[in-house]
Amino acid sequence: MTGMAAVAVLTALLAQEPQQNASNPFLGSITKGAVTAEPLTLSAADAVKRALDTNLGLLLQEESETTAHGAHWRALADLLPNVSAIMRESRQVINLEAYGFPAPDPIVGPFNVFDTRVAVSQPVIDLAALNEKRAADAREKAAKYGVRSARDLVVLVAVNLYLETVTAASRVEAAHAQEQTAQTLLTQAQDLKTSGLVAGIDVLRAQVQAQTQRQRVIAAENAYEKAKLQLKRAIGVPVAQAITLTDRMPYAPLPTPAVEPTLTQALQQRADYLEAKSRVDAAEAARKAAMAALLPTLRLDGDWGAIGQTVATAANTYTFAATVRVPIFDGGRTTARRIESESALRQRRAELDELGARIEYEVRAALLDLNAADQQVQAAQTNRDLATQQLQQARDRFAAGVADNLELTQAQEAVATASDSYIAALYTHNLAKASLARAMGIAESAVTTYLGGRQ
Repeated sequence: MTGMAAVAVLTALLAQEPQQNASNPFLGSITKGAVTAEPLTLSAADAVKRALDTNLGLLLQEESETTAHGAHWRALADLLPNVSAIMRESRQVINLEAYGFPAPDPIVGPFNVFDTRVAVSQPVIDLAALNEKRAADAREKAAKYGVRSARDLVVLVAVNLYLETVTAASRVEAAHAQEQTAQTLLTQAQDLKTSGLVAGIDVLRAQVQAQTQRQRVIAAENAYEKAKLQLKRAIGVPVAQAITLTDRMPYAPLPTPAVEPTLTQALQQRADYLEAKSRVDAAEAARKAAMAALLPTLRLDGDWGAIGQTVATAANTYTFAATVRVPIFDGGRTTARRIESESALRQRRAELDELGARIEYEVRAALLDLNAADQQVQAAQTNRDLATQQLQQARDRFAAGVADNLELTQAQEAVATASDSYIAALYTHNLAKASLARAMGIAESAVTTYLGGRQ
């Protein structure tokens, strides 16, 4: 996968359902370590480190870099001298007439021939091979940037999955707290019913609310366990290993950076943008190589050795040759190659231009998301506090007998909704900070710092 597709891949990863993205390599890993009885403590930084060591998508991208390095050496081989050595001893019978020497007895032999020599072949002028080597160099450079881009993507995937798991844990805690409240209110309603202060319908409402909260606890616990499974699968932890998350990701405001400096930094540091530029360089070199295929080439060849009937009688001999090859007609292969290389160059340039515009969009969108997420957290926190106060007042009114528990049930639902909104806002805020780090091209070096709210 090229770095240019990294952001699109991540967007798809975050949007897809588990059954849709289960086969994506960036959500898989090479499992390391054995299952232990003690739970594995895991911070966000630990999750990122493990993901960078074991994530399947990154490992595949690193192998692509190795492949590009091999292609570099293959192109370089066409410019380096070829040196070989041979040693041969044979016994021959030859017919002189076959070589244009008629004789009464043309059959000569048998006789021995011993030949040993070193041969050297060196291209001197071959502009096509030179430009092919430059193209291979640029592709290898692009592959290195592709690895950097994949590392940033893996960091963001690991952080997102960690945040999702922390969010799921927070929902479990909130659901348990709401269940306890519902049970307390049910007990209160039953006591008031026994005392004759409330009707039986109030007890039924309290029972329904308690069961509703129980259902939420079950769903939240199941979602939490599945989130842990997905996190472990992406960072190389055995899926049977119990884990304990140590980072709770509290609200930590991050000052919103200025737009223009952030854009400049992104274009300078985004590995996928640098990869795209390298691919443009490779396409330009490939086009020059196609054009140079019409030019003459010069190659020097030579050998030196000893030949004779035996080793003792062998005499030194040598050959030296300079070969100039002038292409005249190749059936249109060079023309086809030139057309293809020019088309590829136009494609790479278009991709670079589009990626530059996309990076600007991503940076601006990340800054907007960060600002909006910060406001959402503050609004959700205020709403949660107000809903808690509303619930307390509803409890007091119900206990005083001035209201039935319909108002109380509505207040409980308001608290549940406000708590879930606050948890979701915290997740969105932290993910917005991680996404900004990715958009700026500094995910690996700065994402954990950004999560803490510091620059």
